[in-house]
Amino acid sequence: MDEKLNPLFTPWKIGNLEIKNRIVMTSMGGTDLFGWMEINHFDKEAAKFLLDKAEHDVGLILPGCQPVYNPMLGQWLYRKKSRFKKVKPFRDEVHKHGAKLFIQLTAGFGRSFCISDRMEKLASNKVLNVLSKPVMNFDKICATASPSPNRWSDKVPSKERTKKDIEQFIKAFAKSAKLLKDNGVDGVEVHAVHEGYRLDQFTLKYVNKRTDEYGGSLENRYRFAIEIVKAIKKECGQDFPVSLRYSVLSKTKGFREGALPGEEYKEVGRDREESKEAIKLLSEAGYDRFNCDNGTYDAWYWAHPPIYRPENCNLEAVEEIKKYTDKPVVCAGRLDPFVASKAIEEGKLDGAGFARPFLADPHWVTKRKEGHRDDIRPCICCHNGCFNRAHYKGHSNDQSLTDSLHRSRCAVNAETRQTTKHYIEKTKSPKKVVIIGGGIGGREAARVLKLRGHTPVIYEKSDHLGGVFVEAGSASFKGKLRELLAWYEKQRKDRNIEIHLNTEIKDIHEIQADHYIIATGSTPKFFKSVPGFEKGIEAVEYLKDKKCGDNVVVVGGGLTGCEIAYELCLEGKKPTIVERKNDLVAQTGVCLANSSYLREYFALHKVPVYLETKIKEIKDKEVICTGKDGKEIVIPCDSVITSVGYNPAPLTCKQKDVDLVGDCNGIGNLRNVIWGAYDVARKI
Repeated sequence: MDEKLNPLFTPWKIGNLEIKNRIVMTSMGGTDLFGWMEINHFDKEAAKFLLDKAEHDVGLILPGCQPVYNPMLGQWLYRKKSRFKKVKPFRDEVHKHGAKLFIQLTAGFGRSFCISDRMEKLASNKVLNVLSKPVMNFDKICATASPSPNRWSDKVPSKERTKKDIEQFIKAFAKSAKLLKDNGVDGVEVHAVHEGYRLDQFTLKYVNKRTDEYGGSLENRYRFAIEIVKAIKKECGQDFPVSLRYSVLSKTKGFREGALPGEEYKEVGRDREESKEAIKLLSEAGYDRFNCDNGTYDAWYWAHPPIYRPENCNLEAVEEIKKYTDKPVVCAGRLDPFVASKAIEEGKLDGAGFARPFLADPHWVTKRKEGHRDDIRPCICCHNGCFNRAHYKGHSNDQSLTDSLHRSRCAVNAETRQTTKHYIEKTKSPKKVVIIGGGIGGREAARVLKLRGHTPVIYEKSDHLGGVFVEAGSASFKGKLRELLAWYEKQRKDRNIEIHLNTEIKDIHEIQADHYIIATGSTPKFFKSVPGFEKGIEAVEYLKDKKCGDNVVVVGGGLTGCEIAYELCLEGKKPTIVERKNDLVAQTGVCLANSSYLREYFALHKVPVYLETKIKEIKDKEVICTGKDGKEIVIPCDSVITSVGYNPAPLTCKQKDVDLVGDCNGIGNLRNVIWGAYDVARKI
């Protein structure tokens, strides 16, 4: 192990509880032991995932947050005591490996509750709303400190929680914590004065307009959180550790308005001065640890940093707040282990929180410890498997029900939380499998085939492997994607997978094999009806050499087009975006944390954006468009980059001994490519 990481592996204490190292696996949706909607359920798949982390050198484990009040069917957690009995044997297994277990308890989402398109239709229909209340009571689910707009939907406003409701929640936290303690759990974490969830909404001035003892002054706004810890301590004893999930700074300008890094703005939530006073109050009230980041659902890209955000983006604020409490402080959010280790060594931090890296590579801590850094599969911060809730004009959230119910999966690791569907099984009949195309899909298929005992052979027509993801990873902020490509190359070399570069296969029958996998990707769309369209630089071709003028029109405001425009801004160029739809990044599967960052970045930096606008003609020095009002728009430019989508380009069709993976089988994203390739290779 690199000696610079030694501080990460030193013991520390939360109250009187000693923890073997400073590695904290923080909570993620989808890793909760009981689930959110089930009446009496213990999630064995989540338990298996968590126990694996205990076996691989994690010091403190926090499963996903458990609502003390079930948002579905109106069930209080503490009234289902049979659930808790299943925790103790699991805790015992965790302890066998020297790890400790905290359970995170939450008061729920409030105005941040994710309203889907279907929910919006249900809630906004008077008859259906009334009929659905026994199962899904939006008035209770979305209720908050004061009447407020829902984060996702204008049609489902959030009503005010009553004092009776607050009292019930405080009681529920205390009783649930006592049941957890009685069943061996090492501590609990209160979720959350964090990220703009319901409990945080009481603390935030722009949400809380109450005039009773839970509104107004700082002491009143934090009273809910303070009364919770006092009730837990009274029920469980002063020595029982209680942590708090805490956002140091809200980074919020208003409802659905976040503040970008470096932006001058007026904070409507928790600023530095308030945070200093708040953490003193919370420490004195009895909280034993603070698990920290920044942001709210209105500024989601702080709490869930996308790839556009730098590593350690929350660390400075967390280090600052540690000066105002004598309780241990942990930082989370794109944290680099070496930077965290140095901060711990210098006394600026007590623990390091990680979540998504465990989805990409569940054993990364052990690999770091044993000096196998290059074997770690990186998280690329795409949010495409772990947290892909989407929101754009005309849609509250278009995330599929499958994705909503099965989170904490990973785009780059098909096995994460899917062990009953995706697993490696040695073959009883080894085959030679020819793979035509050496992009990510082809490489993933080859890796899985080799692990199963087959003999994969890759044929690639270019002089390198990686396909379009080489170009996709060329942007300055895509370092993690380049790490993923490097990981695939190491996997290939370690497993001695045969490759043939500069070899174009036009007929699969040129090569003798038992099975064939076609991974030939796609071809860019070309608008023949647009005069001069050929004058534009296709997106992938642009990414190969990055050559263009200073004033650039980007045709296509999907994710690829917006990322290109973002990179152009970082380079000091002046992009203009033209998009046919009514919003940027109006596509499924892109998390709001990612899309809102791009939209707000372009707005802040005054990047011209033409929505509901069609390209009419591309000339040498200008682009002529038609706006939604039918009027002609002329945009002067030096270069045009086109990013208008792709068409599948399979070498041949699917047959008995032929499978298709990746974009040649259907245009998708990285998750579709990797999971599809894994699934095909697993079944051969």
